[in-house]
Amino acid sequence: MENETETNASDGDAAGDATELSEPTDGAEPVTFSWRGIRAGLVTCVPIAFGVAGYGVAFGVLANQVGLSVAEAALMSALVVAGASQIVAVELWADPIPIAAIVVTTFAINLRYSLMGAALQPWFKRLSASKAYGSLFFMADENWALTMRDFRAGNRRGAFLLGSGIAIWTFWVASTVVGALAGETIGDPAEYGVDFVLAAVFLALAAELWEGRSSLAPWMASLGTAVIAAEALPGRWYILLGGLAAAVVEVIRHDR
Repeated sequence: MENETETNASDGDAAGDATELSEPTDGAEPVTFSWRGIRAGLVTCVPIAFGVAGYGVAFGVLANQVGLSVAEAALMSALVVAGASQIVAVELWADPIPIAAIVVTTFAINLRYSLMGAALQPWFKRLSASKAYGSLFFMADENWALTMRDFRAGNRRGAFLLGSGIAIWTFWVASTVVGALAGETIGDPAEYGVDFVLAAVFLALAAELWEGRSSLAPWMASLGTAVIAAEALPGRWYILLGGLAAAVVEVIRHDR
């Protein structure tokens, strides 16, 4: 991580805004880390966070059904912040708890975060370790996609991921509590279409990230690989393999 220098920059507001600039040595534009970036990320992500909340309610209901207390379910959401792996973990929950199966399955699901984090490296390498890794704790699929869109648009708001992640985290934990408290009343979340909420969110994000025909090859590679892997392999390996297929196609395309 490169050294950072503290500067006071006016953000155009009457009170101004303290902004930290990470000065690059390769001629690239500096990456800022400020309250303005946090605020922008939070405000941008709130509509998406409402969709995540629907998924959080579903997790809370499932956690209640396997015997987790409200506090335990909330703590799991606050510390793990990974909806798919949390859902799988409670689906595998039994007495005794199959620790090995849960660890292996959730590891496979969450490996995609390595690819997502690597995609942020060109910008985050200019931030201090505490800011970069602190922000990555709050990284989810939804705010990662929004952050990548923000960076590709030419913005250099390093705190955007943190702000958007705080929105995701807040709604995720709060909705988990709601689901856990109302578990018996709600019953099966699928009856209300809650299980489709996250799919709808991802479709909306995909539309935002569409860059024209150039996006078609990696998207189709990911879709085809994921469908085949879902049929041929047990567990959730299709998530990782679909992401890897898209990454390989994208690398080949850019190397031509």
